[in-house]
Amino acid sequence: MRDELTVLQSFPNPRPTTNPYLVMLRQSLHSLPDVEVKTFSWRTALLGKYDVFHVHWPEILVNGHSPLKKIVRQALTLGLILRLRIFRTPLVRTVHNVEVPQDISRRERLLLRLLDKATTLRIRLNSTTPIPAGEPFRTIPHGHYRDWFAPFTPQNQVSGQIGYIGLIRRYKGVEELVRAFRGTRHVADDISLRLAGNPTSEALADSIRSAAQGDNRIHLDLRFISDEDLVGVITSSELVVLPYRLMHNSAGVLTSLSLGRPVLVPDNEVNRRLSDEVGPGWVFLFEGPLTSEHLIRTLAGLRAAGPRPEPNLKGREWGSAGVDHLGAYRQAMERSRPRRPGPPA
Repeated sequence: MRDELTVLQSFPNPRPTTNPYLVMLRQSLHSLPDVEVKTFSWRTALLGKYDVFHVHWPEILVNGHSPLKKIVRQALTLGLILRLRIFRTPLVRTVHNVEVPQDISRRERLLLRLLDKATTLRIRLNSTTPIPAGEPFRTIPHGHYRDWFAPFTPQNQVSGQIGYIGLIRRYKGVEELVRAFRGTRHVADDISLRLAGNPTSEALADSIRSAAQGDNRIHLDLRFISDEDLVGVITSSELVVLPYRLMHNSAGVLTSLSLGRPVLVPDNEVNRRLSDEVGPGWVFLFEGPLTSEHLIRTLAGLRAAGPRPEPNLKGREWGSAGVDHLGAYRQAMERSRPRRPGPPA
């Protein structure tokens, strides 16, 4: 096998709204001398020359902003699957989510199953992600965001401020956070909630506004948030709360920890292991639906604990992540090579 290889990523050239994880992965691979990184276009995917195809969220390949675009993308995806098979090009998939999206068509589900079947090797971001029995995989932890946010000036922490930041989807429980916070007024009227992010629908935005109405301690900023504003919300908060109904790999948790702010998150195995990894006083857990008692108790625990060392993120350096990804690509290429016939009997 030759030393250099070319990997085609499933994302296009980065834009200001591109997930920082993807940008930092691309940068970490670019820093290595023996790998070329190509970003996605359908022309490159179907007609270009590359050794490995790396997909992140495969549902994006089969979706579109209109029925016509969906059909076209789905036909192109089928062509891509055939191209990978014909040229024996390995498909590496990072398992960001453990469940298939709910609101997709039967045709989309079929194509996602075909992509899953065509996968040569999976990359998981934490050791609890389930992998099909007998299938090859590598565990490469999600990198931190310290370098990404270093250019931005942090704000002074506001005592009692609870923060939420990020894209707002139904499963993230933002309405429950607002309702739990409103329940604190009778015992803690000196705290505040600063909530910033873009809801996925106007109906969801209206629901959040309705839940917050009448409580002047709640500050809403329901729009796409720049990195600079994100840093401002997180660093001005005493505690960041992410009350997701389902949480497996959360960039929001690592963003908060990278910026030196503790988080309150659902109690599950992933978050318990993360708490052990980063050290005490950074990851607080709650069971069941989020309540006002969870918020008050966590703030009190933070203040009682006092100063603590910064969170330990040494196992999440991007330099190591790039090397580990290159190793995964080489492993996938080795598995895709035709088996040589053995010596004659």
